[in-house]
Amino acid sequence: MYKWFMAWRYLYTKLIAIFAILGVTLCVAMVLVVLSVMGGFLDTVKKQSRGLLADIIIDSGTLQGWPLYDEFAEYLETNHSDVVDVTTPVIRNYGIFRVPEIGYTQPTGVIGIRLEEYGQTNDFLNSLHYDRYFPGTTHLGPQQQPFAGSDGGGKIVLPNDHRLANQKWRERMENEGRTEKIKEWNVSGLGRPGNGTIAVFDWNYDSEISGRAIPAYKGNLYDGIIVGSDLINSRREDGSFERVFPRGIQVALTLMPVTQRGNIASEGAIAVALRYADDSATGVFEVDKNSVYVDFDMIQHALAMDPQELIDGGYTKPRTTQLLVNLKEPNKLEEGKKAVVNAWNKFLNGLDYKALNLTADEERMLGWVEVSTWEDMQRQFITALEKEKVLMTVLFGLISVVAVVLIGCIFYMIVQKKTRDIGVLKALGATGEGIAALFVLYGASVGLVGAVLGTTVGATFVWYINDIQNFLISLDPNLRVWSPQVYTFDTIPNVVKVGDATWIAATAIFAAVLGSLIPALLASRVWPVRALRYE
Repeated sequence: MYKWFMAWRYLYTKLIAIFAILGVTLCVAMVLVVLSVMGGFLDTVKKQSRGLLADIIIDSGTLQGWPLYDEFAEYLETNHSDVVDVTTPVIRNYGIFRVPEIGYTQPTGVIGIRLEEYGQTNDFLNSLHYDRYFPGTTHLGPQQQPFAGSDGGGKIVLPNDHRLANQKWRERMENEGRTEKIKEWNVSGLGRPGNGTIAVFDWNYDSEISGRAIPAYKGNLYDGIIVGSDLINSRREDGSFERVFPRGIQVALTLMPVTQRGNIASEGAIAVALRYADDSATGVFEVDKNSVYVDFDMIQHALAMDPQELIDGGYTKPRTTQLLVNLKEPNKLEEGKKAVVNAWNKFLNGLDYKALNLTADEERMLGWVEVSTWEDMQRQFITALEKEKVLMTVLFGLISVVAVVLIGCIFYMIVQKKTRDIGVLKALGATGEGIAALFVLYGASVGLVGAVLGTTVGATFVWYINDIQNFLISLDPNLRVWSPQVYTFDTIPNVVKVGDATWIAATAIFAAVLGSLIPALLASRVWPVRALRYE
């Protein structure tokens, strides 16, 4: 009992113990901050990688792509419906993005997708800006520039689709028995894309057609394009975007079609007119700065990857560069990969090349196809980050050894000053083991208090780390320590894992006990006679 009593008394009566507690606190906070930021960075990379990819990626690794993707997708869904959930083709290429109105030009990666299917394989739809505020209005099909619209209550809004708005007006006219107005609407040309303008009624008015139409869309019909946020917008200091271009503005994409052999197609570079339908903020700077998304069928045709007529009168097979596959059980990633690989091999072995009339180039392209998981695609980067996390943790852990030395020195000083107390305790019957246990408990108490304070300080710092950076930036812009252009992500990771905090605190307590062992051993060897001979 006396051991606990004396350990607690020493803890709050000896000011020198504050330095030991402060040392443990700073070491715990430092390691927790480093581990949380590095761990958060790694977790964010994994999360964003999965959010941008599917569970399984079937890729040829070439710009000319590979054929029979639709046939293989059907084969998977038919023969492996217990494993495969969703499949969708994707074309990846490169191009030059341009806003003709001001001459803004940037190189970019071009991704051809079927938007609805693509959104079922990853988190892409959650990254769209305008679709968040106007659900259902973002698509990659032919469209005009949105201008104005009205809901049934007279509020000016962006219609989901001009066809839907016109349909509602037609339904209202029919319900009111005013079918003649529908005829007038059709005859006037307002009900269809004549002269590039489509109008809807402001349903607040009951008057005649003249003067009451609000133009909802304007301009020629062009396919839509979703642009990476950092490619088309300016980023403010707080990380938000200043949207420079209005939604629906005409843009252009210059593409370079290649043949099945990888040569530049005879028609050379082609420019495709498009409309800015939305922008995507995935949170990964390199992706948002260098990516645009267009309709799969449109880009397939533009890149001459759709069926092309051959000299003998036949046609080539349509091609894609990737086939994305989502599994019904994403946690069984490697098992799913094996199933898809086996399915691909069986699919190839079962092909009748003569009946399919495949060209030699198409057969060769099929041989380049590889099956990977999203982890495989990012393994090199993720592995490097994992090693960096371990290295940083070890380095700061070694720095934290100073806490062990500090506690050892402080406890040695306490033992030297408490020789008389030790002599009295031993004279009253305390054993050497009891005295040693007293100082070990003292060390554990110092470690416990320091670990609790360090965890609190470290966790608080991590939680508010972005606010702290913003405060430093407000004092001096040169104090910015985290830039999305350099570190990929918009914000500093600020999540503290309970598991990390627990083992860091436990290690700190163990280190404090370790630092107290030598002084405790010396205290246990003090002879009462020598300690009290001058008393």
